[in-house]
Amino acid sequence: MNTATELRTKLRNIDHRGYPAYKELKGQYQFGDYVLSIDHVQGDPFAAPSRLSVRVAKEKAGFPAEYYQTAPNRITLQDHLTRLFGRWVSGGSFQAKGSGKSGLLSVSRCGQQVLERTAVRVQDGNVTLRFEAGFPANGRTINARELEKMLFDILPDCVRKSLYYANLDKEKLKKAIWLCEDQQAIRACLDERGLCAFIADGSVLPRESGVSEKPMKDAVTFRSPESLRVEIKTPHRGEISGMGIPKGITLFVGGGYHGKSTILQALQNGVYDHIGGDGREYVVTDASAFKLRAEDGRSITGVDISPFIKNLPNKKDTVHFSTEDASGSTSQAANLMEALESGSRLILIDEDTSATNFMVRDRLMAEVISAGEEPITPFIDRVRGMYEEFGVSSIIVAGSSGAFFDVADTIIQMKEYVPIDITERAKSAAAAYSAAAEGADRGAADETAHFPAYNRTRRPKPDMALRKDDRIKIRASGTNELSLNKENVELRYLEQLKDQEQTTALAYLLKYTQLKLMDGKKDLRQIGDLLEKQLDEKGLESLFEHGEVSAQLARPRKQEILASINRYRRLVIGAD
Repeated sequence: MNTATELRTKLRNIDHRGYPAYKELKGQYQFGDYVLSIDHVQGDPFAAPSRLSVRVAKEKAGFPAEYYQTAPNRITLQDHLTRLFGRWVSGGSFQAKGSGKSGLLSVSRCGQQVLERTAVRVQDGNVTLRFEAGFPANGRTINARELEKMLFDILPDCVRKSLYYANLDKEKLKKAIWLCEDQQAIRACLDERGLCAFIADGSVLPRESGVSEKPMKDAVTFRSPESLRVEIKTPHRGEISGMGIPKGITLFVGGGYHGKSTILQALQNGVYDHIGGDGREYVVTDASAFKLRAEDGRSITGVDISPFIKNLPNKKDTVHFSTEDASGSTSQAANLMEALESGSRLILIDEDTSATNFMVRDRLMAEVISAGEEPITPFIDRVRGMYEEFGVSSIIVAGSSGAFFDVADTIIQMKEYVPIDITERAKSAAAAYSAAAEGADRGAADETAHFPAYNRTRRPKPDMALRKDDRIKIRASGTNELSLNKENVELRYLEQLKDQEQTTALAYLLKYTQLKLMDGKKDLRQIGDLLEKQLDEKGLESLFEHGEVSAQLARPRKQEILASINRYRRLVIGAD
């Protein structure tokens, strides 16, 4: 291994040369207590920044073993260190001058959620930090003196202040770890308490704005109705009281702007842990929960949507349904069946983003148009069987229709952001309405008493064009889209994606799955399980068998991994 002194000598030898000479710096250098690795050198000062990493050995880093022995604690520690380094390095970025990206120093920007990232990896106490740097130049001529300032003056100070336990604010780190352990305690007890979600009293659910994830100032804090209040014991905060949402079918109703969608958004984000001060630290949802919505225009390949749509006039196969341009109802049906395939145990629905004809069938319409003339069996007729036969719960937000009063187990009215349990009153009103409308038929009730059998096995074949391409290009655009070579995959309606780094990871996962796992024999459930196991055991780094690990990946859930595969327009499903 080279020494820091040798790096300094190399820098001075290439000063004022053409920019490609920077590639001579690639390698590892011992900087006292840590190793600096120059992993990739950018082609010119205007190109994507160079990729570097720092490794600190366990003995030097000195973090307590209990902070990284469990996966949630380790991820929280990694998140904390990423935020710390980002705070320090932002002050040193662009202190070195030059053309283009000269002087840039950056690391992953973390949001309100705690995500597993490649930016920092703690393994058996050893710490690896990955970041980006813009190597300075004047025009396209190397300015090695400025890079020397970055690597020998600015960077060591940032590393010292953020990667060594002895130099950190230990109380802040302990609070982050303790918060993680409390969140995990709540998450672990949901199932045994018969709950699918929990919202602590005092939580702040509204956000600052539509483009900010930070909590709204002076917002109404959450207060559980007495009938749904539960207390959960946590290891550090003690007993936490709040609303326990029971498994089954839960309906949120109320007037516009009273908080229905706000509570649903908090629940869909409750699949992730949150940092202290977010306001939703103790909003915890079943980790497999999937936000379901209509998605006009999406690609669907070989999905069995027959439990909801069949006997189409054009005789189109709905057991192996495929289309390049789905309608609202077919897309929502496919999204639901794919969610079941991914192992989701909780479905979250807002009627505002749903296809009306997928959700309900009006009684008057049922009288005029007979059941035999309607190819859609609405969600309202399947939701009970989905829970009783498969254990899949539903949380539904409705503002304009009381149709779900009959099938809901729990009905909550949101009034000025305060939840009120109106189950008994709503059920009485529904019973009276049903009696007055006796004889009306929602449509083939005898047929919809259970959730019908469906095809659960889809075995994807690989895209052979990708396997023949040794230079597959990957791109991510926010949380809206990824592309593999020139094939775009629309993700904008996967509302539980929170970070562009998750989108980038999905692109790498899609590439890896196409090249390594798809063989026409493994079904999508098996592929999802294999990917989960690999990421649990080896991390996102395992997607890079050769070459440098990307510094900007964040782990997505299995639900989003399979959703991205399903939206790949070149997906091919083998015959049964």
